[in-house]
Amino acid sequence: MPGYKKIAFRIGYTLLAIGISSMIVYALSHAGNSSKGPIENAMSYTGDVVKNIEHEMIVEQRTDKREDKLKWFHAYQLNASLAAHPKKILLGAFDNEAHDNFEPVVGLEDSLKMTFPLIHMYVAWGSKEDAQFPAARVKNITELGSVPVITWEPWLSGFSADEYPALRAAADRDKNGMKDVAAGQYDAYITTWAKAAKKAGKTVFLRLGHEMNDAYRYPWGPQNNNPKDFVAAWQHVHDIFVKEGAKNVLWVWSPHPAYDFKDYYPGDSTVDYVGAGVLNYGVVAVWSKWWSFKDIFGNHYKQMAEYNKPIMITEFGSLAVGGNRAKWYADALDSMPQKYPLVKSVLFFHFSKDNTTTQQTLNWYIKDDKPVTGAIVKEVNKWKQ
Repeated sequence: MPGYKKIAFRIGYTLLAIGISSMIVYALSHAGNSSKGPIENAMSYTGDVVKNIEHEMIVEQRTDKREDKLKWFHAYQLNASLAAHPKKILLGAFDNEAHDNFEPVVGLEDSLKMTFPLIHMYVAWGSKEDAQFPAARVKNITELGSVPVITWEPWLSGFSADEYPALRAAADRDKNGMKDVAAGQYDAYITTWAKAAKKAGKTVFLRLGHEMNDAYRYPWGPQNNNPKDFVAAWQHVHDIFVKEGAKNVLWVWSPHPAYDFKDYYPGDSTVDYVGAGVLNYGVVAVWSKWWSFKDIFGNHYKQMAEYNKPIMITEFGSLAVGGNRAKWYADALDSMPQKYPLVKSVLFFHFSKDNTTTQQTLNWYIKDDKPVTGAIVKEVNKWKQ
């Protein structure tokens, strides 16, 4: 159907769902549980309806169904050991606009003329609802035919003192926080995640405490923790998942390649992938310059390859300030399977409003940059996998 008719259909369908949901608010008011009020239950129900519609609009209404393009990947969803040793490079992306649905990721796929086996998200530790295992999002990703990659960030200040009265004051938790994790103080939370991950049933990548060797970024880094305590914490978390039977989880150990990381390696038995973020910030700040893919990753590949694990480029992107961005992507992807044979996954970092590193908001979006998308398509199509 023409584009405007699709839009009208979608809007009408969504409004109808919201209207029906609103009509049952009264009924739900008699069915609310102790932790949620009737309006919250109704809105949650409405949200689920809208999510289901979004799924139908993205998946069912497309003439070229996404899961059909990923039939070859279905066995990887069902068997984590296959995903641990893929026969070709698994592409994927994070998109900050992909919250309740993954239509923005599908938009990026369309611009690149490819379908991603992996979809990336970030989840912080803590007591809030958005810090719990993202079961609904994981389910949506698997229904789209892909596998989720979850970067799991141990922000220890995010736990409620009422819920976890034995913890130190929030302002003090980061100092030697990994030692507390290893000592079991967060076991209740970790166990809940392990059980939920197992229940998800299909393959899940878990990237825990990334860039743990960078003293300038995250509180779980060396400014607060001894490397041996990070290792102990990683092993402890991994042991809990093993105890709960979450065999579908693959573990991505992701240090910052520019800093020494050998003391942070938790051991072959607890690591499935070695990860590395590769982001070129260009000249946006006094501390940055136009770095090539080789500068950021290639010069460290030999050291990362010593672990003989598949490597995941966990954040792959370049800003446009300071150089030729299309050439940057082309040079990075040129003959990648031959130059870096252990690289088995590349995740595009598609972040339109990134204010996590600089005072200014950075835009990593490439979807509408035709020279960039054209360069990516050209190089990936050359790969013989």
